[in-house]
Amino acid sequence: MFAAPGGPVKPGGAFGPALATGGVETGAGAGGIRHEAFLYLGDVGFLGATKDFVLAGLAADEDVLVILGEPRLTLLRDALGRAGKRVEFVDLADLGRNPARLIPTWQEHLEQGAERGRTVRGIGEPVQPGCSGPELAECMLHEALINEAYPGPASWRLRCLYEAVALEPATTDLVWQTHPLVVKGGLTRPSTRFGPGADLFAERLPDLGPPWSELSFGPADLGLVRAASAAAARAVRLGSDRVDDLELAVHEVATNSVRHGGGRGTVRFWPGQGGLICEVSDAGQVADRLVGRRRPALDLGSGRGLWLVNQLCDLVQLRSGASGTTVRMHLH
Repeated sequence: MFAAPGGPVKPGGAFGPALATGGVETGAGAGGIRHEAFLYLGDVGFLGATKDFVLAGLAADEDVLVILGEPRLTLLRDALGRAGKRVEFVDLADLGRNPARLIPTWQEHLEQGAERGRTVRGIGEPVQPGCSGPELAECMLHEALINEAYPGPASWRLRCLYEAVALEPATTDLVWQTHPLVVKGGLTRPSTRFGPGADLFAERLPDLGPPWSELSFGPADLGLVRAASAAAARAVRLGSDRVDDLELAVHEVATNSVRHGGGRGTVRFWPGQGGLICEVSDAGQVADRLVGRRRPALDLGSGRGLWLVNQLCDLVQLRSGASGTTVRMHLH
């Protein structure tokens, strides 16, 4: 690994080994992806984007996974009728509002299909009504990173749905930037704006203003970091289970800062969204943009840190570049 300006590159450590290829570190079913966005209008447009796509997959004896929120999930299930019994449906609410959990869900489906010798197609709609600014940012980062997770010739197909009238112009532009193919007005066209997701990963997170509390830490201060996390969580009246979740999540991130981020870091807290926002920053640089988005192997002694953080927190925002790394954790 090379040393980045301002601190060493994080080779993984508690966050897991970096991948030389950038692809998902797994065996079966990890071929390339045909990744397309479908811009639709209303319920009729939604069904036009989904029903025939699913039926075509079933006719080709493919495994089909649909990840949608309500009421769209029920709308499609009802439209498919008996054919819907051959489709795996996942309610997006069951995954929570953290898009970092999506790639592991797709990967599990791919591996199951590979075990049966079947090709796979899927439908998803990551941007939901009422999506907050941070949630929207993570949805678009996910759309960029899934291209890196599955490089090479396409072996499976994912159609991502976007209700056109609900999109701000800046979000529409990101849709074109993060999908190699876009379906609009019934026509599929290559996106001339498609590009790698490195810029989104390296962007600074929005400034939240002066923190509620702040603590600089080193190797001897991890106990203080845990205590500060628990105190901040109790101050916003999070339940005891959520206090424990935050304490463990912040400990995992802070430990990684000590081991791989130059030996020191800073933790900050803000109240927000009926809960708490906690941020850990350090001088290191993450080499693997897919860190925390792969299910760790059972026999892997390390690599579980950020995976665990993504399961404990309602939303996790990771950004890393030459100026350092920031992990922002949201608990509602």
